[in-house]
Amino acid sequence: MLFLPCAGGVEALLADEAARITGGHCEAARGGVWVNAASSGEGDEAAAMRLNLESRLATRVLVPLADGPYRDEHDLYALARRVDWDRWLTPADTLRVDVQAMRSPLKSLNFAALRIKDAICDALRERHGARPSVDTHRPDLPVALFVGPDHATLYADTSGEPLFKRGWREATGEAPLKETLAAAMLAAIGWQGRAEDGPLLDPCCGAGTIAIEAAQLACGIAPGGQRRFAFERQRPFAAPPLRAAWAQMQQQARARVHASAVPVFAGDVSFRMTDFATRNAERAGVAKAIEFRTADAQQRPPPAPRGTILMNPPYGERMAPKGSGLAADRVASREGFEGGGSSAEFFGGLAAHWKRHYAGWTAWLLSPDMKLPGLMRMKESRRVPLYNGAIECRLFRFDITAGAGPGR
Repeated sequence: MLFLPCAGGVEALLADEAARITGGHCEAARGGVWVNAASSGEGDEAAAMRLNLESRLATRVLVPLADGPYRDEHDLYALARRVDWDRWLTPADTLRVDVQAMRSPLKSLNFAALRIKDAICDALRERHGARPSVDTHRPDLPVALFVGPDHATLYADTSGEPLFKRGWREATGEAPLKETLAAAMLAAIGWQGRAEDGPLLDPCCGAGTIAIEAAQLACGIAPGGQRRFAFERQRPFAAPPLRAAWAQMQQQARARVHASAVPVFAGDVSFRMTDFATRNAERAGVAKAIEFRTADAQQRPPPAPRGTILMNPPYGERMAPKGSGLAADRVASREGFEGGGSSAEFFGGLAAHWKRHYAGWTAWLLSPDMKLPGLMRMKESRRVPLYNGAIECRLFRFDITAGAGPGR
C-alpha cells in the first residue's frame, strides 16, 4: 500500500489520476489517497517510482511503515521500534523526521520528531554499533509522522522534496501558485490538453504556473521528468531490476513528448512577471507551446473565437498599471488593488470586458472570496471547493454571454 497526500478538495481527482497511472485500486481518504499497487500486479516500489514521475496532483508518495494508538512520546518511540529500519537505511545514510498533527494532545511536535529519530538510531546502533546522521536538507530517508487525537502513522517518504517542485521554477515573483494546485484546477475543469478541449487562456499568469502546467499536459511531459527523488538513494529501490525499471520509465516518458495540439495563451499586466513566466516556460520545455503577451486583463482581446479562461485572480504588484514601478508596488495596501483600485472595480471591469468581447468563452476563477460572483455581477454555473494551502477557496465557473457591461 501507498499513501498520496494532497491538497484539500483534490482527493477524488487524485484517486482517478492514481488509478490511471498505476492501474491499481485507489481509495480517496481525508487529505489523500490510498493506492493498492498489488491489485495491478505491480509492486509498491515500482508503483511509487511511477507515481513520483507521473502524478500531477499528489504532494508526496509515502510508504506506510507502522501505525497504532498512542498517548505520549513513549508510545511513538515504541511504534518506531516496530519497524525493520535495516530495510531502509544503514548507519552511513542520513535521515530527517517531519511531523504533522491534527488535534494531537502532544505538547511538542519537535520532541515527537526527536523520539522517532532516537528510535531509528537506537535500532541501528544495537545491530551495527553505529547510527545514521541527521540531514535536514537532503536526507537519504525522510520519515513522516502523522499524529491525530489518539492514532499515529509512520511513513517513509519516497519523494524527498514535495512533488509540486517540478524542477523548472527559478523565478517566481510573489506568492506563486503551487504547481499541484494549478494541475488540480485543470483536472477539476476537465481540461486535458486535447484538441477538443479548445484553447486555454490565463490573462493574469504571474509566474506562469497554470499555463506551464497546461502546456506540459498538452505536450505529454511527465511532471517529475526534470527532478530527482529520495527513492533513488533508498535501499528498497536499489535492486538492479528496479533500477532498470526506473530507467525504462524515464525513457518512455521522454519518448512520448509531442507538440501541443491546442494553443495555450498567457500574460500579465506586469512586464516583470511576463518575463518571469517566459523564462520558467523555457526551463519547463514548453516555451513554444505558450504564447505570452504583456497586457491588462481588462483590455486584452480574445486570442481565439472560443476557449477557456482559467485564472487565479491577482493581488498586489500584478494589479499595477504598466510602468508603475516597484516602489509603488511595495507600498500598496493588502486590502486593495494596485493603482488604488478596489476588488469590486477590478472584477466589475473584467466582467464588463468579457461580456463585450469574450461571448461564448467559459471562465474559471479561483478565489477565497465567496462573494466573487456578486463583485462580477455574474451568476456562476458551478463552484468547486479547493484549498490553496490552508485557505479554503472556490473555483467559480462563469459561462460568458454578450452584454453591455456588469449586471447584464
